[in-house]
Amino acid sequence: MLKTKDLYDLTHTRAASILEESEYPWQALGKIKEFIIELGKTLPADEFDEVSENVWIAKDAKIYPNNYIGAPAIIGHETEVRPGAFIRGSALVGDHCVVGNSTELKNVILFDNVQVPHYNYVGDSILGYKSHMGAGSITSNVKSDKLPVVIKCGSERMETGMKKIGAMLGDRVEVGCNSVLNPGTIIGRDSNVYPTSCVRGTIPEKSIWKDNGTIVAKK
Repeated sequence: MLKTKDLYDLTHTRAASILEESEYPWQALGKIKEFIIELGKTLPADEFDEVSENVWIAKDAKIYPNNYIGAPAIIGHETEVRPGAFIRGSALVGDHCVVGNSTELKNVILFDNVQVPHYNYVGDSILGYKSHMGAGSITSNVKSDKLPVVIKCGSERMETGMKKIGAMLGDRVEVGCNSVLNPGTIIGRDSNVYPTSCVRGTIPEKSIWKDNGTIVAKK
């Protein structure tokens, strides 16, 4: 359940090609910047404007005033970027997404229909189709001891050799308000996280992370 194919429907992202070649999704994180630059050059001019160097925004996207979109970035069709959003760069944002007030993005892939609408930090992460992060929920992408991130799934431990990995959210994941997703968190498709949770490790698909880290299967 850690593999890319187990977490994502790749028909809902422009990043399908780099994810298809990544057995595990975090392996694509180092490729996002260059991929955006190359992909941007191929986007149809009648659908996207290059508003500044290596920043492409769909003509039908809703870009509110008072935000920052740094290069490289692609903002998809009918996506909203609301006031106060801070897109630091290396952000591939899909169609019909919401990037909201005081939300910060850095080195991310947001599939189509993703919502990060209120006070979210999403860094070095991949958010699957129709996933949603409640107000104030964030990804933590660096361990406090600054050592490489280890992906944990039950008794299994996968050494990544990478110092920056946030969270991999499968399709249709719901993260409750004011939750923290610790470095290397993996959440399977159709799973939910209770508000104010501190999540680490792996949550299987169709599960609920409840109080004190209890995981139960959805009924």
